[in-house]
Amino acid sequence: MRIFCLGFILLTILHSQLAAQRACSASGYEEAQYGMSPNLKNEMNKVEDFIRAQLASNSSNVAARGNGELLVKIPVVVHILYNQSSENISNEKIASQIQALNQCYRRDNADSINTPARFKSIAADCEIEFALAISDPRKRSTTGIIRKYTPVTSWTTDDKMKFSAEGGDDAWDAKSFLNIWVCNLGRTAGYSSLPGGPAEKDGVVIGYNYFGVGTTSGYELGKTAVHEAGHWLGLKHTWGDEYCGDDLVGDTPKQSNFTTGCPSGIRLSCDRDPYGDMYMNYMDLTNDGCINLFTEGQKARMQALFAPGGSRNSLLFSSGLNKPTISEIPLPGDDLPTWFHPQLYPNPASGQMTLDLSYDIRWIGKNVLITNGQGQVVMQLVIDSKSQRIDVSKLAPGIYFLSGKKEGGAVIREKFIKL
Repeated sequence: MRIFCLGFILLTILHSQLAAQRACSASGYEEAQYGMSPNLKNEMNKVEDFIRAQLASNSSNVAARGNGELLVKIPVVVHILYNQSSENISNEKIASQIQALNQCYRRDNADSINTPARFKSIAADCEIEFALAISDPRKRSTTGIIRKYTPVTSWTTDDKMKFSAEGGDDAWDAKSFLNIWVCNLGRTAGYSSLPGGPAEKDGVVIGYNYFGVGTTSGYELGKTAVHEAGHWLGLKHTWGDEYCGDDLVGDTPKQSNFTTGCPSGIRLSCDRDPYGDMYMNYMDLTNDGCINLFTEGQKARMQALFAPGGSRNSLLFSSGLNKPTISEIPLPGDDLPTWFHPQLYPNPASGQMTLDLSYDIRWIGKNVLITNGQGQVVMQLVIDSKSQRIDVSKLAPGIYFLSGKKEGGAVIREKFIKL
């Protein structure tokens, strides 16, 4: 399941039914982005106009754009952000997720046999594959996996995990890679940017406990990432994000709302289609074990983005899956600090001291104060480096306190002696 917040009122009404579910904030995230960037709506509209034009110009054969001739291979970089060791997921877990993506997008998944007969004729091999990058943006060897300790204990859908300055990790070039951030999202399973959005925020974010195969019950087949990658490739939820809404795909029946759990049989809604809701579609919110198809219409919509001029076309020319020109792989853990709290040394000191904040570069730009034993401020400075030099030579001998505070309530309070 990848639960989408239809609105605060609806969630309040359904709270008891949704207690075990987590939010996939696709539409809420989109609206928040519009609020921050008024021009973004225009960019999204341009993408939509392009898709419509492609579908119209290829109306007779767009569903068969691939046929082995346009097999799309997407280089992936996985940014693992961990605060606790349990969040630093294994290479095996990552490999299982890549495999799940490929099985679902190529319709090689074993549970494709569960697609109801009424929908099998439109179930699609999307001819899209995913692979961990072997060449980074500088064409150096890479595993396609970045592991980075973060002082942030949990994240929200505000995109801060996408920036090193916020304790996250900067995106690789979005024109050449699919960036997937894996971190602690709390009760949120995942969310995704949409085509046409800012490059520095482009990609998919998945909760560490919903990433890969064999995770949280109901999400254990890796289909959270399948769902979110669908959004990244321009798909909407099957109900169009409103009651009996339009997902802009012709062969998905209209349905009134998202689906929970693992239903069976024909479920009718919107008084439209005798075949009922396509609750087994990857873009609904049904349990992993009960979703098993994309449609030909969804395939056509995704493939349109890779046409010349499309917002994902540049991925076809990425060097991320080419042999690297520099064979050395950067050493893992380059960003791992030696310690996970402030260090002030030497202590005692007579001249220069160093405040080491390498564990959390978000302190850069923040103010710190030095007070004496009577609480009087004797020095004030702005942190401009992870290893901040502080000249205390002009202070009188005695006991002092260095203190600072930043957003989120994190504080520094270090005692030192001036000789």
